[in-house]
Amino acid sequence: MHITRYTDYSLRVLIYLAEQGDRLATIQEIADRYEISKNHLMKVVHQLNKKGYIETIRGKKGGMRLHMAPNEINIGVLIRETEQDLSIVECFSSKNACKITPVCGLKAMFAEALKAFLETLDKYTLADVIQDKHRPQLVRLLQIA
Repeated sequence: MHITRYTDYSLRVLIYLAEQGDRLATIQEIADRYEISKNHLMKVVHQLNKKGYIETIRGKKGGMRLHMAPNEINIGVLIRETEQDLSIVECFSSKNACKITPVCGLKAMFAEALKAFLETLDKYTLADVIQDKHRPQLVRLLQIA
């Protein structure tokens, strides 16, 4: 299973904001800390705001922060909401052209694996990602004040 850059960046934004508490952060700040494109983050932040994960405040002293508590942000749900296509093989897709799909045993195996992948992620929240035991290293790596 592979998640897209979009989902990866969504997770990174949420991790960063979770570590900020109520302090507002900017897209540029997050892009700088992770050394990733600000342009990529703009779309991610827009969607996270639209879905209610974060709140954005406009203006000179504006920025963003989590709109939900970290323990309310389920990783499995987030993955389902940010991944546009969880078709890990062609036969899961509406554009399936594989001739052996009706008799192939792989489809059921991949379906089971995808289900297990998502069920595992459903057990975790953002709070699990930013556990206290990892917090000092996370703060240091992201240079959080």
